[in-house]
Amino acid sequence: MSRRQALIDYATKVGAELVTKGGYGLRSFVEGTIDDIDNRCEYCYTTRLYAAAEYAKQNGFDAICTTLLISPYQNHDMIKKIGESAAASRSINFLYRDFRPYFRLGQREAREMGLYMQKYCGCIFSEEERYGGGL
Repeated sequence: MSRRQALIDYATKVGAELVTKGGYGLRSFVEGTIDDIDNRCEYCYTTRLYAAAEYAKQNGFDAICTTLLISPYQNHDMIKKIGESAAASRSINFLYRDFRPYFRLGQREAREMGLYMQKYCGCIFSEEERYGGGL
């Protein structure tokens, strides 16, 4: 909830329109990854990017992108491939940009604004790794 609230606070602060979807979907995420935990990122990227593409198409947007593209810890090639496929499935575009060079700047600005910064991607397995646990 802290990460979601940080996004809401930021959007309010900069006057950006924000659409949020309720719930993390932990149960469906675990059910979708339990047989192949090592490839959970692919499941996550696919699920979220296809949902974004569907929302974009239904609401008149012509492209999607993802904040995952700022992280040096994410698989950019996989994100790009899945994003392009998701967007093409809804006849829209995937806007790929390599935002990684701005990662440290973004962290600094978030600290200056007092925003919460999560130290893992968000999935329960990543959180376990963060605390030194193995899969």
